[in-house]
Amino acid sequence: MKLMSKTAKAIAVSLGALMLSGAGLAANSIAGATGATSIVDKRPLTDASSIAVGAYDPHGDFSADRNVAYEHLFLPWEDVDLSSLAVADKYAAERGRGLIITVEPWSWSVDRRQSSGKLLKGILAGKYDANMGAICSASAALKSPVIIRWAQEMDETDNQFTWAKWAPSDYVSAYRRMVTECRKTNTTAHYMWSPKGNASLAEFYPGDAFVDVVGLTVFGLQQYDLDKFGHERSFAEALSPGYHRVEQFGKPVMVAELGYEGDREYVRKWAETVAKPNAEFPRLTAVVYFNDREVYAWPDHYGLPDWRVTSVATN
Repeated sequence: MKLMSKTAKAIAVSLGALMLSGAGLAANSIAGATGATSIVDKRPLTDASSIAVGAYDPHGDFSADRNVAYEHLFLPWEDVDLSSLAVADKYAAERGRGLIITVEPWSWSVDRRQSSGKLLKGILAGKYDANMGAICSASAALKSPVIIRWAQEMDETDNQFTWAKWAPSDYVSAYRRMVTECRKTNTTAHYMWSPKGNASLAEFYPGDAFVDVVGLTVFGLQQYDLDKFGHERSFAEALSPGYHRVEQFGKPVMVAELGYEGDREYVRKWAETVAKPNAEFPRLTAVVYFNDREVYAWPDHYGLPDWRVTSVATN
C-alpha cells in the first residue's frame, strides 16, 4: 500500500533514522515496567508477556526503544546503493534487532519502471537474477539475522504494485525463482511470503519449501472503519480474516506492516492489544509498526493516513 522515498540511494534515505543517535522518543508509552497505560504516542504497548514488536522507522522514533526486536527496511532492486545495508546492520546489531528486508522488484523512479507483463517476462527469463543475487549476497555478509520479504501484497490488485497484476501461477513461478536465486549466496536468511490478506491469497502460495514465515498487512483507520463497516474495528477484527486464511500453511505469522490512526481512544485500544497474546492467533509471533505516512492515497476520500507514532489525535 505504500512506497518510500524514490531515489537512486533509496536505502540511505529510508534508513535516515540510522544517522540519528538517541533522537527517538523514550519508551514512554510502554506498559509493564511502570504499570503506566497512558498513550503518549501510538507505539504498541508491551509487557513481559507480549509478542515481538518491530518497526519500519525512517524518522528514528524507535531508535532508543529497547522493546523493538526487528528493524524493517524497504528497498528496490534497481537504482540502489547496497552498501547502505552495512549501516542498517550496524544499527540493528547495536540494538539487538533482526532485519526484515522487503525487496520490491522495480525502481522507485516511476519513469524507470517496467510494465507488469514486461517485468514478469524479464524475471522468468533470468534478466533480474543478478538484481536479486546482489541483494542476497550483500545480506549474507550482515551480522544481524535476516528475513527477506519479496514482492509483497501480490493478492491486492487495487494498489500501485506492478507484480500484483500477475496471475497467481506466474507470481508463484517468479517468487520461487527469486528465493532459489537468493539461496545461492545467502544460506541463512529466512523468507517471508507476504500477502495483503485477501480471499484469493492461497492461490499465490509458493509452497512450504519456499516460505519460512507468512507476513500480513493490517491497518486501522477509524473513519474508514465507520464508513465501510459501520463501527470501529479492533485489531483482532482487522487481523482475523487474513490470519485464518494463512494459518492453513502451518507457518509462523507476522503482521509485517501495522499502523492505526484515529482519535485518542481508537489509538489507545489498538496500541494496548496489537502485541498482546491472543488465543485466536496462536501462530502470530510479531507485529511490525509502519512508522511513516502513506505515500499513495487510499481510495475514495481517505487521503494519506499518518501512521507515525507521534501523530496522536487530541480528542
